Amino acid sequence: MPALQVRPFRRADRDQLTELINMHVAAVVPGISVSVNTVVSALERQPDEFITDPWVAERVTLFAEQREHLVAAHLLPYRADDEVGGTYRDIGETDWFVCRPPASFLPDSDEAADLLMNACLAQPARWNVRARHTSGELPGPAVYGLPRTWPHIRALYERAGFRHVGDTEVILNARVADLPTHEPRPGETFDRTLGECGTCFTAYAEGRALGFIEVDTSLSRPERHARGTGLADMGNLHIDPTTYGEGGLEHRLLGRAADWLRLCGVDRLLACERAADGTRTDRLTSAGFRELTRTDRGWEHPS
Repeated sequence: MPALQVRPFRRADRDQLTELINMHVAAVVPGISVSVNTVVSALERQPDEFITDPWVAERVTLFAEQREHLVAAHLLPYRADDEVGGTYRDIGETDWFVCRPPASFLPDSDEAADLLMNACLAQPARWNVRARHTSGELPGPAVYGLPRTWPHIRALYERAGFRHVGDTEVILNARVADLPTHEPRPGETFDRTLGECGTCFTAYAEGRALGFIEVDTSLSRPERHARGTGLADMGNLHIDPTTYGEGGLEHRLLGRAADWLRLCGVDRLLACERAADGTRTDRLTSAGFRELTRTDRGWEHPS
């Protein structure tokens, strides 16, 4: 067997890398895959991250190969100047790391993964950054942090010394057909506008805004290929705390959004909530959502 070595991305890697990324995406969100074009483009920039992407100083994609099976990682150093937000300023981040889990046909797969992880730890030292972080920000909807469906990636990071220091979020999914129907109360009206995260529906009564929901229907962009029918994301759901006593407003907002999603040809809606806010998660599950997985955000290396 040739000696293992770490090397940069080659054009010939693009198909196997896309397959590997799609295996990880599919373990989080059912029926979703991304194209080769999406993967290769994401190695150069992240247009969805319009705030943090301009802060990136460099992009490095590294590979190790074991018996023709790739292990891959994408690393980003963030600039140290004052324009960069304090959380990101002068850090080196392993944006994602993907590898197959250990298997009987590839018993030494951990060797390649550990070798590449060592390179991921060494690269930030060469950048001379103040801290080393890691995540799992793959170019697919609702894939971020370290999802619980990737125990092999979590074990790899923990072997390398990374520790979870951030929040845990619940990723939920609902069939649009299972969402509540839109049945407004007398005197209640809904406006549709453009919101911060997509199309916004705001409920009003007696001239007062009671709450709003935003849905993003642009997840299945032309360069992405989603198996099955459409997918949307619930960007925001906010209810005025003084209206909770009236009951049911969240369901009515979801019903209004569901009407719109059906017109858009969307049949599934994603949502993400902080695990610590169990009440919010319970309200969504009562409205037709179910938990897909939990993901742990914020991983740091002590050195």
